[in-house]
Amino acid sequence: MGSCLYKITPMHNTKSAFQKPLQAAFDHALEYLDSLEESPVGATVDVRTLRSRLRRSLTDEGVPPEQVVTDLVADVEGGILGSAGGRFFAWVIGGSLPAALAADWLTSAWDQNGALYACSPAAAVVEEVAGDWLKELLKIPAASSFALVSGCQMAHVTCLAAARHALLAGRGWDVEQQGLFGAPSIQILSSEARHGSFERAVRLLGIGQSQVRYLPTNQLGQLQPDALENALSEKKSVPAILLLQAGDINIGAFDSFKQLIPIARRYGVWVHIDGAFGLWAAASRAYSHLLDGASAADSWATDGHKWLNVPFDCGYAFVANRDAHRAAMSIRAAYLTHAADVRDQIDWNPEWSRRARGFSTYAALRQLGRHGVAALVENCCRHASSLVARIGGLPGAEVVWEPTLNQGLVRFLDPKPHASEEDHDRRTDKVIAAIDATGGAFFGGTEWRGRRAMRVSVCSWQTSEPDVDTAVNAVRNVLNAVG
Repeated sequence: MGSCLYKITPMHNTKSAFQKPLQAAFDHALEYLDSLEESPVGATVDVRTLRSRLRRSLTDEGVPPEQVVTDLVADVEGGILGSAGGRFFAWVIGGSLPAALAADWLTSAWDQNGALYACSPAAAVVEEVAGDWLKELLKIPAASSFALVSGCQMAHVTCLAAARHALLAGRGWDVEQQGLFGAPSIQILSSEARHGSFERAVRLLGIGQSQVRYLPTNQLGQLQPDALENALSEKKSVPAILLLQAGDINIGAFDSFKQLIPIARRYGVWVHIDGAFGLWAAASRAYSHLLDGASAADSWATDGHKWLNVPFDCGYAFVANRDAHRAAMSIRAAYLTHAADVRDQIDWNPEWSRRARGFSTYAALRQLGRHGVAALVENCCRHASSLVARIGGLPGAEVVWEPTLNQGLVRFLDPKPHASEEDHDRRTDKVIAAIDATGGAFFGGTEWRGRRAMRVSVCSWQTSEPDVDTAVNAVRNVLNAVG
């Protein structure tokens, strides 16, 4: 065997092993974060360039870790979106708060498996505390169970697994032991405004997408009570789950929980609320009314890496029926060490080995406090309203939807006489692409009620009034250039 350039061997002096690569990472990270305000928001290199840089030959000998870090930073340059900054408005992606980012770095350094109290006592207790804080802020009943998962996708899976258990157990079927073959079918009712992550959760749980029935919404994007009543009365004997929206992805619509949940209760329906970002409105006195009645639901799902602005890989699931939640998730094995008087995370999560993501959530909540979370929500909503109004007021643009919360829609019109809706659709997509190419801001497109539109989504603590000015100027310049 040839001699390795960098040998992987145990080292008594761990400082010498970690200092150089961590210092390199620290320096590059600060340089990146400090440059966000001036840097282009979108990517500036194409996939061919990235592949040519990153597809190095895998060598027989190793590479010094600090060189790996430095090479990686150089190779990905231009391929990192500025979603950590204040001018990214394409999707509901928040930046990372300083305390949350620092805690996330420590989480990697500590390298704890957040599965059991026995694996990491501190991680387990931090998660307990963070869960209680989250329930208080989001106005979830205090007796509810919770899980910190990888994102709202898995929060849906966790909540719907609990729903599946409860509904089938009520009909004498143990789904964890017997599976779904031969089990009573479960119907799912949702509005047309559902998010795709919910549908994928339904597929992952084996319920089947064909069991989902989509009900019409009103002009405000809300599921209509009479439509729900009629649908439930048609299949009274079939166990059912109702998905309600707390902030849909296009216009931020909130269903009327005070009207819909009592209807569902009369039919014994499990009510699940998709609040990927909208559930955070509960933390703000100015917007909490949008969630009136939501505390009467059976389960709730939201993201931390959206409006709490913690690093990615963080979502939250809450379930009112603790027994159903634990029955759907808990596992036992002879080699595991379970705590008698402390919460073992594995009893509530779909993951086994898992990142101790409670540290970053705990840090973010401590940095912000109640008033800080409310201010973050309210500032984003204010900036979203300003962006939609100012961009929609430019020549050649129109407001499609004024934000209810932090989501709005703008459309760009083809100036030629007798332009069709298809012409306006093409124009909208063309303008969005041109705006993103400027680097001044980054927006995304969507289809809403059969028309193309530009989504305006504000979710970062970093977004400021100068960021709004920069974004509006970028749109103005593009509209002037395209004529």
